Amino acid sequence: MKNVGFLSFGHYQSVPGSQTRTASDVLLQSIDLAVAAEELGLDGAYFRVHHFARQLASPFPLLAAVGARTSRIEIGTGVIDMRYENPLYMAEDAAAADLISGGRLQLGISRGSPEPAVRGYESFGHVPPEGMSDADMARAHTELFRAAIAGTGVVDSDPRMTGRSVRLPVMPQSPGLTDRIWWGSGTRATAEWTAQQGMNLMSSTLLTEDTGGPFDELQLEQIQLFRAAWTAAGWGRTPRVSVSRSVIPVLDAQDRAWFGDRSGEDQLGHLDGGLARFGKSYVGEPDVLAAELAADVAVQAADSVLLTVPNQLGVEYNTRLLAALADHVLPAIGWKPRTA
Repeated sequence: MKNVGFLSFGHYQSVPGSQTRTASDVLLQSIDLAVAAEELGLDGAYFRVHHFARQLASPFPLLAAVGARTSRIEIGTGVIDMRYENPLYMAEDAAAADLISGGRLQLGISRGSPEPAVRGYESFGHVPPEGMSDADMARAHTELFRAAIAGTGVVDSDPRMTGRSVRLPVMPQSPGLTDRIWWGSGTRATAEWTAQQGMNLMSSTLLTEDTGGPFDELQLEQIQLFRAAWTAAGWGRTPRVSVSRSVIPVLDAQDRAWFGDRSGEDQLGHLDGGLARFGKSYVGEPDVLAAELAADVAVQAADSVLLTVPNQLGVEYNTRLLAALADHVLPAIGWKPRTA
């Protein structure tokens, strides 16, 4: 059975029509939407992380608050830019949020996406050493973070305080968190690398490469390469794979005015100096959306689907949107609401 959650980009801006005019609005509404999603039987509440922008940024206070207000739903990120992170401080925050939620944290991390700031991670104190790129630094941060949450000793003890010389791990520790780390992959090669590292795969609504074929078929190829590489690596557990989709049911004239009334097409663009293929937005009557999603080969191949929401329209609107999807669209891809 599919896991389905929502993914919020966490935009806030004081413009006409926005229900999230301040950072306080978007934080508090994110918590309320997660509670509503759990009541609808959805499986996850996920949040994007961006810096130097009017969007959600530091994720762990929000994740801890959502974890304290809910009891079943998974909580996560899609994704944290590891170029900006202090790996050991992040390990402490992640473990604390996971413990508060009772082990429901699903952390999506990656090298990151383009940001408004030029080399913004350097202003956070993270400068790639000579001969290392920012992507290399992100992977190095990831390696140390994963070692820390696994309980590996990362610093020498002071014998004057401990009475012995040992390597100390960060505290607290949250058992099981190591299996709930996802890498946001934008290419087929990175998907294979993700599998070799033993992380789950988080594939978004864009891929930073193009083969000329439909987006969902390219994404399916990425998923298949990931699973083959996972099997070859010999990991002793079954990995998880998520894809993201923008799915908007048109229920009335207001929906039609905001979003139109028909699904779009895949788009090509330029990202990080190369071609990128962007997945289409699904917009239309619920029965039409159900048929379109059922025909999406990557959605069918993934075990988890993250549905992006127009968070600036507020909790009431997005709860209605998610309820319509839960009732009329998601059963077509094998999803059923959960109550426990």
